[in-house]
Amino acid sequence: MNLGYFNYPMPANEPVLSYAPGSKEKEILKATLEKLKSEVIDVPMYIGSKEVRTNTKGEIRPPHEIKHLLGYYHEGNEKHVQQAIDAALAAKESWANMSWENRAAIFLKAADLLATKYRAYMNGTTMLGQSKNAYQAEIDSACELIDFLRFNVHFLSEIYRQQPISGPGMHNRMEYRPLEGFVLAITPFNFTAIGGNLPTSAAMCGNVVVWKPAHTQIYSAQMFMRILKEAGLPDGVINLIYVDGPTLGKVCFSHPDFAGVHFTGSTGVFNYMWETIGKNMSAYKSYPRIVGETGGKDFVIAHKSADVDVVVTALLRGAFEFQGQKCSAASRAYIPSNIAEEVKKKLIAGVKSFKMGTVEDFTNFINAVIDEKSFDKIKAYIDNAKKDKKAEIWVGGKCDKKEGYFIQPTIIEAKDPNYVTMCEEIFGPVLTVYIYPANSFEKTLELVDKTSPYALTGAIIAQDKAAVELATNKLRNAAGNFYINDKPTGAVVGQQPFGGARASGTNDKAGSALNLYRWLSARTIKETYNPPVDYRYPFLLEE
Repeated sequence: MNLGYFNYPMPANEPVLSYAPGSKEKEILKATLEKLKSEVIDVPMYIGSKEVRTNTKGEIRPPHEIKHLLGYYHEGNEKHVQQAIDAALAAKESWANMSWENRAAIFLKAADLLATKYRAYMNGTTMLGQSKNAYQAEIDSACELIDFLRFNVHFLSEIYRQQPISGPGMHNRMEYRPLEGFVLAITPFNFTAIGGNLPTSAAMCGNVVVWKPAHTQIYSAQMFMRILKEAGLPDGVINLIYVDGPTLGKVCFSHPDFAGVHFTGSTGVFNYMWETIGKNMSAYKSYPRIVGETGGKDFVIAHKSADVDVVVTALLRGAFEFQGQKCSAASRAYIPSNIAEEVKKKLIAGVKSFKMGTVEDFTNFINAVIDEKSFDKIKAYIDNAKKDKKAEIWVGGKCDKKEGYFIQPTIIEAKDPNYVTMCEEIFGPVLTVYIYPANSFEKTLELVDKTSPYALTGAIIAQDKAAVELATNKLRNAAGNFYINDKPTGAVVGQQPFGGARASGTNDKAGSALNLYRWLSARTIKETYNPPVDYRYPFLLEE
C-alpha cells in the first residue's frame, strides 16, 4: 500500500575530515588502528542467514607489515557459490516487493552508521588491509561510500518519478522492476567504496546479489557487510563469498537465473567473462546486463602555456597517491620541451620529499603496494627500464619486500612515445614521461589518443583556452572522465560520474542515475477506462 510519495532530495557530499594534529578524528582513528591490530579476527562468508566457515583459511596481513596477522577468512568452493545463489533467489520475492521507502531506509541508515559509529573502523580496516594512508582511506571508505549510498537513493527516487504521459480515456504508468534472477558483483582491492557500491547499487533497485570481493579487500569488505546487516539488510539480499574467479564463473555464468554482472577489475578478465556469457546465452532466462569498469592508461598532457607548478602537483598526486593503484592514476605524461627541464627538476624534488612506510605513521605519503604478485610485476617493469636505452629513470626505482611490499615512486623518461611503460597498464607507483616539441601540440594530441587501447581518465593542463578547447575536442573518446588543469583522479559522487569506454569498460557511470538504469527492467502499463466494444474504425464507413 502506498500512503504517499516520499521525497529524497539531492544530498550534500560527505565532508572530508582532515585528521590534523590534535583533531578528535585523528585521536579516534589512531586508537581504532591500535585496537584492530590487537585482534586476530575470524571472517566468515555471509550466505543467507548463516555465517559460513570452512576448512580452508586464508591469512589477512597488512601489505606494509607482512609479519603481522590481522585475521583469517574462510575460503569457499563451488558448493558455497551455489548456496549463495540459492539464498539470493530465496530472498528475491520479498525483497523486490518491499516498499521503496523501507528499502531506501536501510541504505540511508548504513550511510549514517558509516559516517558516525563505524567511520574509524571502515577507515582503519581499509588502511591496514589495503595499505592506504588516512586521507586516502577517508576519501574512499568513508566519504565516497557514504555518498554512493545517499546519492543512489536520491537518483533512484528520481527514476521512479519518471512516468509516461496519458491520453484521453486512459492512464499510462511505468514500473521499474528489478532484473529477473540474481546479480553478480565482483569488486577490486583498490577502492573500498567500489566494493560497497557494486553490490548495493544493484540491491537498492530490488535485486538480490552474490558479492565476491578481491581477497586483498576482504578485511574492509566484511566490515561493510556487518554494517549493512546492522542497518537492517534482510538475509540473502547480498551474499558475501570468498572464492577464486574460475570457481565463481563456472557456477554463476552457467546458471539460468544469472541476470547481470557488476564488475570492476582487469580488462582481460572482463573480456573473458563477456565471451563466456555470450557462449552461454541459450541457458539464460533473459539477456544478462554486463556492466564493467576495467583498465586504464591515464594521461596528463601539458601545453606549452601550462603553469609548471600545476603540472608538477597534478603528476605527484595523480601518479603516486595510493601508490598509483587507482584505475584513474596518471600513468603517462606528455611534457612540452619549453618547460620540461623545470618540470623534471621539481618532480624529482617532489618524489625525494615523499616519506614511505606504514599507515600508522601519518607522516607517510607513500605506503605499500597490495601484494607480492603486484610487487613483482611492477619491479619487473622498473628493472627492464633500468637496462633499456629507450628509457631513463629520473628518480626512484628502489624495491624492497623484506618488511612489506614497498616500491619507491619511480619516474621514467621514455625516449620513444611507444615505449612499453607508455602503453601498458602497470598499476603501481610508476609514471612515464615523454617530452615532445613544444610546437607539436596538435600532433601530440593524436599520439595521446592512439597510444593506448584504454579510455578511462585524462587531463589537459594549459593556460591557453584555445589549447584547452582543442584538446577537449581531439581527445573526446580518449577518456570518460576528462580534467582541465587538474589531476585525472579523485572523481566525486554526484560531481564527476565515473567510467570510461574503449578497453576501459562500458562507461555506465558509477555515481549517477545512468548506472542504476542498468539494474532496472521497465514495464509499461496502460489502463483504458472505456475500452472499445466494436472492431470497426470510422474510416471503414461510407456515406
